[in-house]
Amino acid sequence: MNQFQTSANAAVESLIPPSCGALAISMTNDYLFRALLQRNNRVLKGLISALLHVSPSDISTAVIMNPIELGSGINNKTFILDIKVSMNDTAILNLEMQVINEHNWPTRSLSYLCRNFDQLRTGETYQNARPVIQIGLLNFTLFPKFPEFFATYQLLNVKNHSLYSDKLKLCVLDLTRIDLATEEDKQYQLDYWASLFKSNTWEELMMLAQKNQYIGEAVETVYQLSQDEKIRMQCEAREDYYRTQLGWQDMLKVKDSVIQEQKDKLLEQQSIIEKSNSEYEKLLAWAQKHGYES
Repeated sequence: MNQFQTSANAAVESLIPPSCGALAISMTNDYLFRALLQRNNRVLKGLISALLHVSPSDISTAVIMNPIELGSGINNKTFILDIKVSMNDTAILNLEMQVINEHNWPTRSLSYLCRNFDQLRTGETYQNARPVIQIGLLNFTLFPKFPEFFATYQLLNVKNHSLYSDKLKLCVLDLTRIDLATEEDKQYQLDYWASLFKSNTWEELMMLAQKNQYIGEAVETVYQLSQDEKIRMQCEAREDYYRTQLGWQDMLKVKDSVIQEQKDKLLEQQSIIEKSNSEYEKLLAWAQKHGYES
């Protein structure tokens, strides 16, 4: 039994109410993700330890710096549900669950990273700038040509790959490619956490809860949150938002397909016209050569 599994079975037996069947709210719901980590600090520490590949005991404090009032409506300030965390008072982490590929994650994540790094107050020296780690949990593959379960990016010299600074780091967890988890990822049970967020039934959650005590607490907390009508309504509102966004994406795909079809037809017609003009010019040249008037 490892450090993550200690007391996990007991937590399942004593804490989790009997539940079965399909989940009413997807575990990739970004509002539920925010509510889970804000409601249960041990779960937050457990997830961070898996993401950073460190022992949970290495994380003494993890304080959410931009909490929201759970259950209240989403306004312009909370529409982007990223979670800013101060870890051990020495580093800043920014976590976000991203369900839909809006094709802007690289730029968006850089914006979060730079915004959080620019933290110095008047009179502070640059040496006091805390390291910042931007972590995106994505339900899609960011770079299809280079799929990876958990990827880390830093500022490197383009020639010799030497590190420019260890104070900026971007990480991406691809929830759709658990099959690519490395042995190190599995050592810290990051694959279990990804499986948690990809689960569709309570039975799947219960099985995972038996393998990791922090995931066991996460499942219990998710159950409690799902019983809160206000929080459930906000999660359902986010699900409606996802459906609307996907609907728009489907419409744009159809529109793009129609536009491409029209372009192909125009290119075909242009080719026919150019071929006809070429044949006409050949015929005209032959006629002039043999003394025929045009």
